[in-house]
Amino acid sequence: MKNDILVRPFKLDIDRNATVTLWKTVFAYDAAHNEPASVIDNKVAMNDGLFYVACNGNEIVGTVMAGYDGHRGWIYSLAVKPDQQRLGIGKKLMAHAEAALRELKCPKINLQVLDTNVGVVEFYKKLGYVVEPRISMGKLLRKSRVRRNLDRTGRLKNTGL
Repeated sequence: MKNDILVRPFKLDIDRNATVTLWKTVFAYDAAHNEPASVIDNKVAMNDGLFYVACNGNEIVGTVMAGYDGHRGWIYSLAVKPDQQRLGIGKKLMAHAEAALRELKCPKINLQVLDTNVGVVEFYKKLGYVVEPRISMGKLLRKSRVRRNLDRTGRLKNTGL
């Protein structure tokens, strides 16, 4: 089945609805700034050509977004339909995103994994990624529902920040 998978650039007019559905299935984010339709619209507005879908025929079975600021590349929103996982689709999407970043002369790729998603860490390690001694920090620049996503210690729950 994975040989039938085509990775191609995201096309807003035909891929948006299926991508929203996939992300709502795969990601457990509930922060307003991670609402799939908004994320998609914001990425498309960047017009950087670093948003890809994996298709099996006409069906979208995976996505990946990449970014590059001239210093570091980033991987975002790698998603594969649950019934299509462990078939090489995620690996194929990552290879495609890495090749695109390599073409831009990107020297290094970073990505973040929620601390509750330890299973995916092994996937990335198999692709050559290493856990680095870093602390990830974030700051919202616009109002959202984040306050209610804090636990008793003030740490964010599984919101995807």
